[in-house]
Amino acid sequence: MSHIVSISTKLRDPAAIAAACQRLGLAAPEHGSFQLFAGQEATGWAVRLPDWRYPAVIDTATGAVQFDNFGGHWGDAQQLDRFLQAYAVELTKIEARKQGHSVSEQLLADGSIQVRIQTAA
Repeated sequence: MSHIVSISTKLRDPAAIAAACQRLGLAAPEHGSFQLFAGQEATGWAVRLPDWRYPAVIDTATGAVQFDNFGGHWGDAQQLDRFLQAYAVELTKIEARKQGHSVSEQLLADGSIQVRIQTAA
C-alpha cells in the first residue's frame, strides 16, 4: 500500500544533521556558539552552506535554524532548502532503520526525493 506524506521539519537530531552534511559534501557540523551579522550570536550546530557568509545554526532543543543570508546577498536560500531536504530524508532513513525497515530512495526529475520504506509483513 502506498501513502503520500508531507513533512514539516524541525531539526532536532544531530546524527541526521551530520548525515545531511555528509550527503551534500559539506563540512561536518560543529557545536558551539557562532557569530552572525552585527555581532549577534547563535548557539547550536553550525552548518556551513556553500558560498554563505555566515553559518546556519541549528538549536536541536527547539528545532529552529538561525541564519542571516541578507535576503540572498550573503547566501543562496536554495542551499538551505537542499540541506533541509537532505535532513528530512536522512532522518526518515535513520528512524525507519531503527524500526527494522528497509529504505530506498529515488531522485525525481523535479528535484524531489521519493523515499520508500518497506515494512516486514
